[in-house]
Amino acid sequence: MRMDDYELLIRLNEIGTIRGTAKAVLISQPAVTQRLKYMEDYFGEAIFIRTSKRLLPTPAGEIIIQHAKRVIYQEKVLKNRLAETGEEIQGTLSIACSTLISQRFLPSILGEFTANYPKVTIDLVTGISEDIRRNHKKYHICIIRGEKLKETTSVHLFDDPLYMFDTEHFPSNQVKERPLISFKSDDSMHELVDNWLYHQQESINPVKTLTVDQIETCKQFMKQGIGMAVLPESVSDHLKEEYPHIALEINGKPVTRDTWVCYQEGIRKLPQVDHFLELLQKTTF
Repeated sequence: MRMDDYELLIRLNEIGTIRGTAKAVLISQPAVTQRLKYMEDYFGEAIFIRTSKRLLPTPAGEIIIQHAKRVIYQEKVLKNRLAETGEEIQGTLSIACSTLISQRFLPSILGEFTANYPKVTIDLVTGISEDIRRNHKKYHICIIRGEKLKETTSVHLFDDPLYMFDTEHFPSNQVKERPLISFKSDDSMHELVDNWLYHQQESINPVKTLTVDQIETCKQFMKQGIGMAVLPESVSDHLKEEYPHIALEINGKPVTRDTWVCYQEGIRKLPQVDHFLELLQKTTF
């Protein structure tokens, strides 16, 4: 069995369909079916039951899938150990990163890193910070928004002030009543906005809330005059030059989203991790 066979087996179990897996790994459906048949012949057991909705692992299949996960994990451990002893930086670097940071800042950072260390394999997962927190032990490095991650070494990267934007002006002598456009984020972001709105009851009254999936969608809806939107400065680009806005402040202090890089103690012994953290901490956000 090859490593890519084990990896394909895990993707089949995660995605649940041959069609979806073929699309995700960029090979044809017949090729996925053929490799699955090879694996079932190799182990002499049916790995999945094929239903109309998804693939369901058989009892033997569950054992084989767990074995595949162990093999892949041990392979990563071995590569990392070799990376510690070798002169050339290599091995795997696993990163879990906030979606906003991964879209706005990470491409250039990883571009520079991979140019300097081309033999390092990047394993990147993106999502909302709340989900990353729950699974942080799976990764070498977590880049999250909001509160720092407990029981880790957490380095503050930057503050990100929040602003409310709209196509209509913010009057100083009457209550502004407009829909509020919100984007999918973790609870800490929504708590910041709700707390600020509580202190603005005499000047701002959202008449309804429209929730969208991504921050870019939220920006575009605001630009079309659908309603107000609270956005971090880091993704506001030229919005402050083009649209009415106010800074979120409570008692004269700006409301901000902190960004942290968090990692387990001792993980910097891996050269690829140490070099990436050095680059990250030198970056101007």
